[in-house]
Amino acid sequence: MVSSRPARSVTILALVLLCIAPLLNAQPQQPAPGPVDLPKLSDEATTWLRDLIRINTTNPPGNELIAARYLSDILTREQIPNEVFETAPGRGLLIARLNAGPISDPTRALLLMGHLDVVGAQKSAWSVDPFGAVIRDGYLYGRGAIDDKGMTIANVAVMVELKRAHVRLSRDVVLLAEGDEEQGGDLGMDVAIHKYWDRIAAHYALNESGRVMMHGGKVQYVGIQASEKVPVDVDVVAKGTSGHASIPLRDNAVLHLAAAIETIGAYEAPVQLNSVTRAYFEGLAQVEDDDVAKWMRVLDTPDRGEHAARVLSDENTVWNSMLRDSVVPTMLQAGIRPNVIPPEASATLNIRLLPGNQLEPLLAALASAIHDPRITFEKQPSIGEPAPSSPVDGGFFAYLQAQARQEFGVSVVVPLMSTGGTDAAVLRTRNVEAYGLLPFPLNEDDIARMHGNDERIPVASFRQGVDFLYRVVSGFATQPQ
Repeated sequence: MVSSRPARSVTILALVLLCIAPLLNAQPQQPAPGPVDLPKLSDEATTWLRDLIRINTTNPPGNELIAARYLSDILTREQIPNEVFETAPGRGLLIARLNAGPISDPTRALLLMGHLDVVGAQKSAWSVDPFGAVIRDGYLYGRGAIDDKGMTIANVAVMVELKRAHVRLSRDVVLLAEGDEEQGGDLGMDVAIHKYWDRIAAHYALNESGRVMMHGGKVQYVGIQASEKVPVDVDVVAKGTSGHASIPLRDNAVLHLAAAIETIGAYEAPVQLNSVTRAYFEGLAQVEDDDVAKWMRVLDTPDRGEHAARVLSDENTVWNSMLRDSVVPTMLQAGIRPNVIPPEASATLNIRLLPGNQLEPLLAALASAIHDPRITFEKQPSIGEPAPSSPVDGGFFAYLQAQARQEFGVSVVVPLMSTGGTDAAVLRTRNVEAYGLLPFPLNEDDIARMHGNDERIPVASFRQGVDFLYRVVSGFATQPQ
């Protein structure tokens, strides 16, 4: 007689396997999405921004490492994976990441960017301590409030709320808080790109330099930065005969330099429209006053375009810079003593080239206008990153347009070419669709204070910007694949 024990063993084993199979095949369950508390988030973000402003990261010397560690503490408390990298003594950057799944897909990832360093501030020219983070009359004052600690903290707040609410992401969201942006990025973005690209690789990016423009107490239009001018510094040098200052000399280098600077100040490069600026002015014509809008509509016409450019350039200094290459003298150097005629005098020119333009034709035009053999030009080593524009005909750009229209109730959301440079340029050379979306409603006076005295941000605008940026990012990061 054959024993039935083996058959019973097989049956029991089958039953056990049947019971545990679901457990073996089950994937780790994500927590269910929770409630979003944006008012609480905005309160916290305001506190974080005040703390960050109080960390003096004037560049040079920068000292961004302290600021990066402050952000790291916030993210670590929220259990958001992050790393701080020291790029030089006292200098650094932070990278944080929320993954959509076990395998990262850079072709879908979204990178949120902001820089930690700020330009210097002359304390005696401010009405408050530039690093005191004073709130007065509804404004938060401080160097970097807009450029760019406000954006940086808004990005941090978005990461925090995505984590708290257990948002089920369909794409990775990466945060980069870099340093050295105000001095060219050698110790910031360049390091991030060349040493840590595997940690920040993404196909989409949001950065500073957009505009939510207020006029008459309400949002007039939204500008999404898709391109930027290229910064170049050039020294203009005059040489002459040195001697005793009691004996005037006609070939005094200071006189030659002064004449050259006067000519440079009066020089205007030719008007050039590109696809971004053309769309910008076409869009603004829908909301500007009729006296201005009529010139925007004929800006690209052969018979009236030149006069239109003159009217618009006189109307708005930013528009003037958007229409042409710009040359601005910013620094002067000459002499060692009051009674000595120096053999050399020099000035620094800050040049902003339209995307695609070369420096040499502009310098040749300046040399021709100056017409002085004692004047030469010397290009400084640092030069901005020439980069193509990000697409403005659908995709991510169209998504941003739709979100801005819904948030601010405006019909005009236009592509913007910024006159200043940003860290997004180097991303565009790597085929990243990078856009500037400074989410805070600001008027012209607010914007004019960037890099100037009494930089400030309306607290209500900052709070709205945090809420808006969260909705933009959470919506995009949860789109189905």
